[in-house]
Amino acid sequence: MIDRVTIEPSPKGIFSGWFRTVYLRQIWLRMDRRFHFLLAVCLAAAFLVVVCVDASLAQSEDGFGDAAADPIKLFEQGQAAHARGEIEKALNFYEQALRIRPEFPEAEFQRGNALVALNQHAMARLAFQRATELRKDWSLPYSALGSLSVREGKDEEAEKHFRQALAIESNDNVALRMLAEIRVRAKDFPEALKLSRQATRDPQAPVGAWVVRAMAERLSGDLKGGHASIEQAFQLTPENLAALLERAELWIVEEQYARAAADLERATHLRPEDKQILTRLVFVYERAGKLEEAQRLALNAGLISNANEDAAAIRVVGTPEEIETANSEDPLQARQALEKLLEKNPKNPMLLARLGASFRTDNPARSLEYYRQATQLQPGNADYATGYAAALIQARRFAEAATILRRVIAKYPGHYVAHANLATALYEGKQYAEALPEYRWLLNAKPDLAISHYFIATAHDYLGEYGEALKAYESFLVHADAGRNRLEIDKVKLRLPTLRKQIQLGEGVKRKN
Repeated sequence: MIDRVTIEPSPKGIFSGWFRTVYLRQIWLRMDRRFHFLLAVCLAAAFLVVVCVDASLAQSEDGFGDAAADPIKLFEQGQAAHARGEIEKALNFYEQALRIRPEFPEAEFQRGNALVALNQHAMARLAFQRATELRKDWSLPYSALGSLSVREGKDEEAEKHFRQALAIESNDNVALRMLAEIRVRAKDFPEALKLSRQATRDPQAPVGAWVVRAMAERLSGDLKGGHASIEQAFQLTPENLAALLERAELWIVEEQYARAAADLERATHLRPEDKQILTRLVFVYERAGKLEEAQRLALNAGLISNANEDAAAIRVVGTPEEIETANSEDPLQARQALEKLLEKNPKNPMLLARLGASFRTDNPARSLEYYRQATQLQPGNADYATGYAAALIQARRFAEAATILRRVIAKYPGHYVAHANLATALYEGKQYAEALPEYRWLLNAKPDLAISHYFIATAHDYLGEYGEALKAYESFLVHADAGRNRLEIDKVKLRLPTLRKQIQLGEGVKRKN
């Protein structure tokens, strides 16, 4: 700090301080008044120059002075521009902040996000990696790296980044949600369900977290839970595309094709040109028996053409009356109409499959032949393969049916009808231990399906696992319908007294932990 200046006598002692003051005052009084005026003007001008310089310096601090040299203020300006959608401007502010302070992890992270928005993924990856180096205990850059890897189709690499993020912050919602999606793709449904449920514990969980949870619940067989999760998603965003598509899948599993079609139709309004959505809607129309709508949509969407070999899978040649009768609720009339249509459309797999379903219970051999032809024409159709397996069960060819159904479930883990038929094939084939997980899956998917408790109980009973059998029998009696399940209720009531005595005597197989 500069010390205050004082006037001291000169070394020679010529002027004292007092004398010099008086002397100067006398000189001032002797001056001409015009000189006084001129001197005052000069002093005022000098004062204005000083004020202007100070103002100029103060103004320059905002643009080129202290503000421009303050990385925090630059970062905040970048954040504000980022929020307004001015991505390039935001990126410029972040880079200015980093030039002043290179070790600024938050600015590096936001720079990476801006680069992602500009589709500069390679540079964004470097920015996120730099952020992890600068701040190793921060989960967000690891999650951002994982998200980039997912975009590039590198699930294994993405999983490593997400697990690093969760090791730092166990409730990182991005990491939980996207890792759950990866585990769904890997068919690890228990972990996917665990991760997605943890993600939705967050009161601020986004729509995507609830959709992923619904997907994991559906694929785990918990259809009731899936519907509940989707309703949570719709409460957050009523017209969410991903939620509409997932609920449609739930309806398809439950064979409620009209409801599935309604959701898919709403989805097509949100994304009219999406071929995957349109293809799924064609499939649902076909399942619902709306053959003309399926054909029209497939042709209009360019999914098939009249010259396309696959057109026969949907296009049906016939009169409107024949098609209407084929969709009749009277099974005999519908069968006769389908047979007439098949004469005009001998290579139509959908007609073959519907006839296979029509003959399944009263003529299994004929049903098998129709389904066999349908699966040959469309080998990848899970419904045709499941129908063929169901016909095999009717023909008591349980081992063949189980083999086909396992293949279907491996490709479509949430296919309810395939699980139901596999449970039947294993149970009827006396493979009770293998049937139990299938019946539990069905019970999880439809908790109100009381008959599942009965088959679980009898499977344990046949295996000699009497304690588990007793619990399942009692659960069945709680959930059973007195009218619909009268035969099974009577059987259980006859069995229970003997079963309880066997348990008291210590009989039965003791299950190992």
